[in-house]
Amino acid sequence: MKKTWWKILASVLVVYTAIAGLLLGVPRLAILNETIRNLYFHVPMWFAMIVLFSISVFYSIKSLSTKSEIDDIKAVESVNAGIIFGLLGLVTGAIWAKYTWGQFWSFDPKQNFAAISVLLYFAYLILRNAIDEEQKRAKISAIYNIFAFPMMVVLLFVLPRLKDSLHPGNGGNPGFNSYDLDSRMRMVFYPACLGWILIGYWVYTIRFRIRSIENKQQHN
Repeated sequence: MKKTWWKILASVLVVYTAIAGLLLGVPRLAILNETIRNLYFHVPMWFAMIVLFSISVFYSIKSLSTKSEIDDIKAVESVNAGIIFGLLGLVTGAIWAKYTWGQFWSFDPKQNFAAISVLLYFAYLILRNAIDEEQKRAKISAIYNIFAFPMMVVLLFVLPRLKDSLHPGNGGNPGFNSYDLDSRMRMVFYPACLGWILIGYWVYTIRFRIRSIENKQQHN
């Protein structure tokens, strides 16, 4: 029970936010209307991705000093899990854009930079697969990952704010504040963020265990 409490919590939070997110009232705002409910899914996906990429860069830094295969596996599997949530973030964002901006992809700066951020980590996986020698692969991919993380932060949080954007919080367009994100929405949004982050971490731990078993079988 001690090892599974957070998995139970993650499941309860996600189920709660899915139900409450669809049933509880939301602010009646122009353009957004009912689509504002996507906030409970779209934004938490990005938070989960960022947390998983943070875990990845931590183990990449650690693996350079320990040269541990376990640390290297943890780094790559957290990236694999993070990419899943990055793609979900792009998909939920595109669906939201269709119903508010009129098209799935309008080449808005936030959309473009978010897509580039995910591609950075696809490049990380491609780089790993291009190197056969185990120690060399671990070292080079770890160095790449260490540089990719701050680039991802700049692409998501810095560059979009320098350009005009339809996306809330960028280019002078205010983000969700007390007027938009009222107390009803906070009761769903914050649990949603925590729930999806825990689900993301759960996916990462499953992938890590599977990869560890595969490696043991290969070495035996």
